[in-house]
Amino acid sequence: MNRIDTQTDWINRARAVLPAAGFGNFDASIVIARGEGSHVWDEDGREYVDYLIGSGPMLLGHGDGEVMEAVLEQLPKGMTFFANNAKGIELAEAIVEAVPCCEQVRFVASGGEADMYAIRLARAYTGKPKILKFEGGYHGMSAEAQMSLAPSKQVNFPTAVPDSAGIPQGVADEMLIAPFNDLEAVASLLAEHDDIAAIIAEPLQRIIPAQPGFLTGLRDLCTKHGVLLIFDEIVTGFRLDYGGAQERYGVVPDICTLGKIIGGGFPLAALGASAEIMAHFDKDTVGAENWLMQLGTLSGNPVASAAGLKTMEVLRRPGQYDRLRALGQRLMDMQSAALDAEGVAHRICGDATLFDIYFTEADPVDYRSARHSDPNLNAVWNAELRACGVFKSPGKLYPSLALTEADLDLTEAAFTRAAAKVRAAMMG
Repeated sequence: MNRIDTQTDWINRARAVLPAAGFGNFDASIVIARGEGSHVWDEDGREYVDYLIGSGPMLLGHGDGEVMEAVLEQLPKGMTFFANNAKGIELAEAIVEAVPCCEQVRFVASGGEADMYAIRLARAYTGKPKILKFEGGYHGMSAEAQMSLAPSKQVNFPTAVPDSAGIPQGVADEMLIAPFNDLEAVASLLAEHDDIAAIIAEPLQRIIPAQPGFLTGLRDLCTKHGVLLIFDEIVTGFRLDYGGAQERYGVVPDICTLGKIIGGGFPLAALGASAEIMAHFDKDTVGAENWLMQLGTLSGNPVASAAGLKTMEVLRRPGQYDRLRALGQRLMDMQSAALDAEGVAHRICGDATLFDIYFTEADPVDYRSARHSDPNLNAVWNAELRACGVFKSPGKLYPSLALTEADLDLTEAAFTRAAAKVRAAMMG
């Protein structure tokens, strides 16, 4: 008789072969067996409404029929080639048509890789070494990105604090850190330093919205000082709007990075800019001394491209973003209603397409203000949601177009129970 491993068995097996018993991405105490539509199941068969959705890419839900059909059509034709392929070219065309700043794109396999190349491209184009990023901004796992992402100690701006071992001091010396939503701080740094190649920013920093005028102000300051503006749209691209945050907010960067949704659940990301800036990937155009080498075994993978193309086709249909925003707003309202009924102070932070709660009476505007007055309350909230069949990140909730009325009913009941647990925790 075949043995059936329980979730505990899988966790023990993982502990033997994986550092910290996991892949480094998410809570290692849960092992997902499968996903379908808006739901996932763990290895013990427990079912959850999925608001993690693979950390964002599964906007249509798991196993969408049209995406699956496109993938299954491509698979017999070849899984990867390390060469140009029609699906990758079609996807590039679709991105260029959709995203305002993109005249050309280059494909990579992950969002972090895209951000790394975007920073390198800005340095190549401007000939300047320094990069300005915002404290708490997430831009992948490169050495530059691992500066002041989640610093445990507060230092004076613009000093960069490494978030990882193994990063040389020289990297920190080329990074300037500013508080998000603070145009005055950015203006001061740009006036003081004439060797800044680019500012890299998430237009929605994790879940913290840009305050009115902030992104426009960044654009104006970059233009004034001859600095490139990079929008990290790995999360916001094709989520906040079809053309991403730059379409929704009407602010066009010089370079942007894209990922998650454009791969339809498969490993694929891209960076894009004007043809003039992207020329640095073409040695014949810019010469060997200005050429930016970039290659990757799975860049432009045809299966991922087919999945991304179909996902984007579905998202172009009328009403999709209106529905996504309506779903998100209902979830936000449910959370507030449940917590208000229990008298729990909170702020819902983000956009209707991506948001979460801070247990605080202060409005989160940057990394230092975006925190819980008592972190234990967030732990209680998320643990009870998990127990009630709601699967999400501790700091984000991603709505998807696969959500049903039954999912929303279950989620509303979970919010009610979780709010009561938070209230009880507050009372001691």
